[in-house]
Amino acid sequence: MAVNEKDILNRLYFVAGCMFVFGVAVVFKLVSIQFFQGDKYRSMATKEVVKDVVIPANRGNVYSVNGNLLATSVPKYTIRIDAVTSRSSTFEENVKPLSDSLSRFFKNRSSSYFEKRLRKARANKNRYYLLAKNIGYSDYVRMRNFPLLEKGAYKGGLIVEQTTMREHPMGDIAHRTIGYERFDEDGNVTRPGIDGAFGIKYLRGVDGKRKKQLIGKKQWKPLHDANEIEPQDGYDVYTTIDVNIQDIAHHALLEQLEYYEADHGCVVVMETKTGEIRAISNLGRNKNGKYIERLNYAVGESHEPGSTFKVMALMAALEDKVVDTATVIDTKAGYKQFYGRAIYDTHGHGKISTARVLEVSSNIGLATIVDNGYASNPKKFINRLKSWGLNKPIGLSLIGEGTPVIPEPGDKIWSKNALPSMAYGYNLKLTPLQTLTFYNAIANNGVMVKPRFIQSVRELDRVVESFEEEVVNEKICSEKTLKSMQTMLKNVVVRGTGRSLSLDYFSMAGKTGTAQTEYWMKDWKQNRRYISSFAGYFPAENPKYSCIVVIHKPSVKKGYYGADVTGPVFKKVAQKIYIDTPDVDEIETLNIQKASVKKEYESFYSTAQRYKTIMPDLVGIPAMDAVVLLENMQVDVKVKLNGNGVVKAQSVNKNTKLKNNQTVVLTAS
Repeated sequence: MAVNEKDILNRLYFVAGCMFVFGVAVVFKLVSIQFFQGDKYRSMATKEVVKDVVIPANRGNVYSVNGNLLATSVPKYTIRIDAVTSRSSTFEENVKPLSDSLSRFFKNRSSSYFEKRLRKARANKNRYYLLAKNIGYSDYVRMRNFPLLEKGAYKGGLIVEQTTMREHPMGDIAHRTIGYERFDEDGNVTRPGIDGAFGIKYLRGVDGKRKKQLIGKKQWKPLHDANEIEPQDGYDVYTTIDVNIQDIAHHALLEQLEYYEADHGCVVVMETKTGEIRAISNLGRNKNGKYIERLNYAVGESHEPGSTFKVMALMAALEDKVVDTATVIDTKAGYKQFYGRAIYDTHGHGKISTARVLEVSSNIGLATIVDNGYASNPKKFINRLKSWGLNKPIGLSLIGEGTPVIPEPGDKIWSKNALPSMAYGYNLKLTPLQTLTFYNAIANNGVMVKPRFIQSVRELDRVVESFEEEVVNEKICSEKTLKSMQTMLKNVVVRGTGRSLSLDYFSMAGKTGTAQTEYWMKDWKQNRRYISSFAGYFPAENPKYSCIVVIHKPSVKKGYYGADVTGPVFKKVAQKIYIDTPDVDEIETLNIQKASVKKEYESFYSTAQRYKTIMPDLVGIPAMDAVVLLENMQVDVKVKLNGNGVVKAQSVNKNTKLKNNQTVVLTAS
């Protein structure tokens, strides 16, 4: 059958036409991409292989008040090599010297070991071979000068990745207060302590940028040796922490927690005049039985304070003239009913003065004083507490401050028993630092200052911002009430519940506290839990520091009273600060030294409780003690003082009845 030549030509023309149309379409598409969509596709291609990577700035350092480093950002370097990028001749020339250098650097591997792996990485076209991870700056400088690596990224294949790690040179001491800033995989941030509170504004710095290129298998390497935008380090923060006092407080607390097998505890030391926190330790027991800085209990944990609150309750009663220090209170035989509910004392004290009520820490005594004075107008008592700011957080810069609870009529937890319960520290909540702030105001002659953790923010030697003393209450009470409270707090240690802490050569003032906790649990009687505390200041006459110690759930088999559990921590801190590490200025004790003088002092106290208008014998008593005693008796005092001695003569003879507006002249030397 003859082939139709015309049909063949038609088919050829058709095929050629299709190819022509296809070619025109391809050319059109290329022109379209080149001139109309080129930028779009070029951008997409660049995004696929190059990206900007953030380089975190070094966080500023955190220092103690002594200039010791508490927290610092340490740069760490990971060194890799692109085994493909260098020329064959360059690689062969340097692979053996590089292996020798790596062998000397790591010491535990031979040169042949490294050479074998480098050659294998080049054969496998590994462009991201790891040489060293998380090395320090000096090691990084040393490595980048090794053969081949010294040629840089393009000729030698050097890849450097820098990260920053936060380190705490003091270890776990004050770790929670120093704090940190951490981000999890979901971008959630945790910012406890100083590092967290001041991180955003001062410590964080400004991040830099660097371009990285995709080299396959989701691996990226820097496109250049240098950063495009260099990171700017954060400012340095200088805290109020004294590392010596911090070390003393930390180990004193740790020792007591371990001995009493307690759940957790805290200790805070504050400078009286300024409110600067010199030490703060928060230790909790982990699942392995070890005590670590887990939570900032001193700042964040609100709880029923127990007997340390009796100071606030009694000060309210004195200031509102509900009682005075000589008012006789009947504490019964250690048991008394209030609105159908029994209140107990550890021992029966019978009829005692208001001052003695605080010294022996009588629950019944304080409940009686507050209930008798405020039952008809409980709002008056609550308003007095509010005037001291006890119903509000202090307003610390640290995140997570606990919220106090001061109930009032109309609240769900209010009842007829609310007032008697509050009088001895139940049915309300305060944090340890809130309690300490109040005690510090008593030590500071009535001036309440805000606790402070930061002194200044600096950039090298330049002060960016400084933080000064902040007064929150110019005078928390009258001078008379203040002097009475100071005398009673001193006597708590001299002859009250804290007498086991008394030292002949050094005076302290404060209040013990023992509170039941979790008493609402069904198993409480079988498994009793307590919170032991001690709050006070030292020296008693011219306070330099105030301090609070709180320990939760000590073993009741070993003890649980505040004087036994927390008092020794307070005493050890005071002793070590002033004995092991004394100040330049010698502290003159105002304690009574001789037994005969002490006997006379106690004799006077007994007389003064019964006869507030009888002149005592003050000869032999330290002058400042004598002044305080007479001022509490509303007597004008003039002192002829030569040095810091004791009373040698008094213008009114002992046992003489004092007149109204009586003036007594004391001669001391």
